[in-house]
Amino acid sequence: MGHHHSHGAMKSRMVFSIILNFVITIAEVIGGILSGSLALLSDSLHNFSDAMSLLASYIAIRIGEREKNEKYTFGYKRAEILVAFVNSAVLVGVALFLLVEAYKRFRDPNPIDTGLMLVVAVIGLLANLLSVLLLHEHAHESINVRSAYLHLVSDTLSSVAVVAGGLAIRYYDLVWIDPLVTVFISLYILREGYEILKESVEVLMEASPELDFDAIKAEIESIPGVKNAHHFHAWRIGEKEIHFECHVEVNDMPVSEAQRIIDEVEERLRKYGVTHVTVQLEVNRCGDDGVICRS
Repeated sequence: MGHHHSHGAMKSRMVFSIILNFVITIAEVIGGILSGSLALLSDSLHNFSDAMSLLASYIAIRIGEREKNEKYTFGYKRAEILVAFVNSAVLVGVALFLLVEAYKRFRDPNPIDTGLMLVVAVIGLLANLLSVLLLHEHAHESINVRSAYLHLVSDTLSSVAVVAGGLAIRYYDLVWIDPLVTVFISLYILREGYEILKESVEVLMEASPELDFDAIKAEIESIPGVKNAHHFHAWRIGEKEIHFECHVEVNDMPVSEAQRIIDEVEERLRKYGVTHVTVQLEVNRCGDDGVICRS
């Protein structure tokens, strides 16, 4: 009941944050154009990516709640990974675009209306900070929510930088601060976006999660009645759902005894974070007893 309530609260807060970020985006685009601030425009693009990230995350979560069926026997959990991939790819793309624009601005600085810039930047900062506080306690519930949360954190930091830059330009006429702030924002986005992009690609490519196959092999082979364990496969359906399958060689035995071994394998693999196990029992069938099947 508590988890269901938490999940419902998370979705409500995401909807509020989506609306808030679209409003900030519009305000910063107008403010950036009128004031001539590239940093403010870059923050508006970042806010737009926040809004799209949150919207896509919300849609993916709703899709992920759908029941498994004959066509999608694993369910729809991977929809969240797909959205996290798109979100992080957009982050990286936006960051590279901003770096190019910052380079142009370094070479040809533009005059900036710091009064308007600061008003809009402060409003953006407060709104971003509110969104971060709303989603903070839900940030570790899934890779998808974490992706959206990181968008918001990075944009809050960028809003702080924009405000600080606006003050430096207003009182010290340091016009080069505007593209410099943009560079720092972009580098931060690149780093955070790359980490999520890397993790989501690993899931989509069915890369093995961080499992110690040698330890697992020794664990299974310590079960009475098991001669050897081999041909391991491990993959993730979603962020927290790890599937594992293997061949286990045993002596000829009754089905009831074989079931005891299968149950024991499943039990021992739980401590490695494995949520679903498929065991293929065999008698003198495979010539290769390696952890990975090379054929």
